[in-house]
Amino acid sequence: MNQRDKFLLQSAPRRRIVLGALAAMAASGASAQSTPASGPIRLVVPFTPGTGIDMVARQISPPLGERLGRPFFVDNKAGASGNIGTAEVVRAAPDGNTLLVSVNTLVMNPALYPKIGFDPLTDLTPISLTSRGQLLLVANTATGIDSLAALIARAKARPGLLNYGSPGAGTPHHLAMELLKNRANISLTNIAYRGTGPALTDLLGGQIEVMFLPIHVALQHVKSGHLKALAISSNTPSPLLPAVPPLSSLNLGDLNVDMWYGVLGPANLPRAFVDRLNKELGDILKQPSIATAFETQGMTPAHSTPEAFKQLMVADAKRWADLIKAQRITFE
Repeated sequence: MNQRDKFLLQSAPRRRIVLGALAAMAASGASAQSTPASGPIRLVVPFTPGTGIDMVARQISPPLGERLGRPFFVDNKAGASGNIGTAEVVRAAPDGNTLLVSVNTLVMNPALYPKIGFDPLTDLTPISLTSRGQLLLVANTATGIDSLAALIARAKARPGLLNYGSPGAGTPHHLAMELLKNRANISLTNIAYRGTGPALTDLLGGQIEVMFLPIHVALQHVKSGHLKALAISSNTPSPLLPAVPPLSSLNLGDLNVDMWYGVLGPANLPRAFVDRLNKELGDILKQPSIATAFETQGMTPAHSTPEAFKQLMVADAKRWADLIKAQRITFE
């Protein structure tokens, strides 16, 4: 045996040790990339504090922190109809440290903002729905519009002369009315405000005639007689206003315009982490205290599988994109 053969024979065990160590390091690195790290989890809310979606985040954060053994904190990143905060989550590493709590404007925005820079259907991981919120179609009582049929008749008799309010272009309140206009073949003029408060003030003052409002916002004014409830956004009447018919009573196709809220993360979140979070959210949303808190914002808890949530997002994205194109709605 020559010197070269002796060297190779003696060094073989050492090479096996080194190669084994390198393989272990590689496996460890791959595991670290697929397993969420420890430490705090940031729940990004792409709207201002005090909004319904902000309330959802602040209600689910403490129990999630307890169950996962990691502190959760809410980070409000408002702007551009939720696009600024959403973009931060899209760019975040899929390590479980950054999550998004959002509302259905998430899938409306791409059709309104052509240069949005991301696709919520491919650049985010759906985890679970958290809740649904109903919208109430109301009219100022001074208008004499006392039913859904009366609104449609008035709009057809006076095309474009009725004004409706919205908290801004592209909001669910705005697109809900545009969907009704499209299906009923009527014309009303949108008066866009900076938020629900100013729009409600003008509705009560008679400067605008009708609008969609979250049910918890409209309810006190309906009960006081200042507003007349014409229809509810769900497919079934609300227990709060059982005599108010759903929009579907028009028999003009799918007119359910309920708002939905949910938790998502960056694309490619580890499936094990998604499943764990989904399970914990399901248990949390069953708690009576959560239902009570959600009621203050006109919401009811709603849980879903990640797959069902994704299907809802895909269907709604197409539905609203088709409407925005048909109604020639633009924002940019």
